[in-house]
Amino acid sequence: MSGEMTRAPLPPLLLYTRAGCHLCDETRALLAALLAERIGAGLSAPAIEERDIESQPAWQRAYVATIPVVEIAGRRLEIATSAAKLRRLLADALDAPIVAGA
Repeated sequence: MSGEMTRAPLPPLLLYTRAGCHLCDETRALLAALLAERIGAGLSAPAIEERDIESQPAWQRAYVATIPVVEIAGRRLEIATSAAKLRRLLADALDAPIVAGA
């Protein structure tokens, strides 16, 4: 039995967008800045996986009225344009307590 502390792998950070969406462009830049801020503070920061809602009919139906949508670890933020709300979403999803390894 090891007393090492381990952290689960980072969940993917999904950004649902579509071409020509200026709010999506703003959120993309905001996420990049927030992730750089986390890295600068020594915190974990996943890569952004962008999903064009026009590539999948189900995504288009689900998100056409609410993009940009950011999703991570089962948490979703629709019309994700607030730095404070995005920062809180990242913290809630990524800064869970460290679990003792078995």
